Amino acid sequence: MPSWFRREPDTADDPTGQIPAALINEIDGGDEKALLDRALADRETLIQLCLYALDRARSGGVVERLEQGLAGIGVTAVRPDGRRFDPAVHEAGGAIDTDDPALDGTVAETEVVGFTDHDKLLRAPIVTVYRKR
Repeated sequence: MPSWFRREPDTADDPTGQIPAALINEIDGGDEKALLDRALADRETLIQLCLYALDRARSGGVVERLEQGLAGIGVTAVRPDGRRFDPAVHEAGGAIDTDDPALDGTVAETEVVGFTDHDKLLRAPIVTVYRKR
């Protein structure tokens, strides 16, 4: 293992990745609200960066890993295939004619995946919708 990767045995940092409160106060001067505001702003920036990377990823494995990582913090992919089209949360990108009246108004496929952050819509999915001839 390269020496730059090894941990020094005398380091006192927490292997769980948690930052001790005393260190946070020392870094931020004790202003917890400012620290929280900065952390939330950083989180939003990182989420947007991940969505940008997802849109450009060519590897299915990379896309899967990014989606898993985002899901771990509450950001989930929205693929409404087979559900009723809802213009409040879906964006119509196209339509496919159908002779089946039961399919009229149903999402045929997701063209661009959407995302939610817990219950907040970050990006509406762009979908193709069945429409009756």
